[in-house]
Amino acid sequence: MKRILLLIFAALMAASILPKPVQAQENKLVMAGYSAVLKSTDIKADFRVAKLQAFLARYDSPLTSYAQVFIDVADEYQIDWKLVPAITGVESTFGKQIPYNSYNAYGWNNGNYYFKSWEDSLKIISEALREKYFDRGLDTPYKIGPVYAPPSKTWGGKVNYFMQKIEDFNPEAFPLALTI
Repeated sequence: MKRILLLIFAALMAASILPKPVQAQENKLVMAGYSAVLKSTDIKADFRVAKLQAFLARYDSPLTSYAQVFIDVADEYQIDWKLVPAITGVESTFGKQIPYNSYNAYGWNNGNYYFKSWEDSLKIISEALREKYFDRGLDTPYKIGPVYAPPSKTWGGKVNYFMQKIEDFNPEAFPLALTI
């Protein structure tokens, strides 16, 4: 009996000091913490939301708290996340100059269209940009402009300007904007 116990003890000790297969360790880690694993797209989304929120706050935009919605619908319709916010910059000073209760920061229908809410407007505009513009090859502000905002020759350049400002914006330079 002592011999069996001694063999079991020796086997346990040997098992504890022998190196474990790397594959087994990785599988265990992935399986044990899979729901807690942060995907790279989650990190990117967080960065974009914080950046857009800080940018819109810098302009005192009523759209500041909708930064996550901007990102979500841009991803859903596979358009550049900076496009719709940039359009709001050109058309309504980021939502500050709109017809009362229209939620139309995009100049949609020459500003005469009334949406139900900011969420509704962001979804409708993003979907329309995908289906009526991007799917037809109009995939840059310069190509979109002649159809979206005729007869303006400068609309595409202005939208592109704001897209670049959003891209270059450093939220850390404006820490108060992040407290919203």
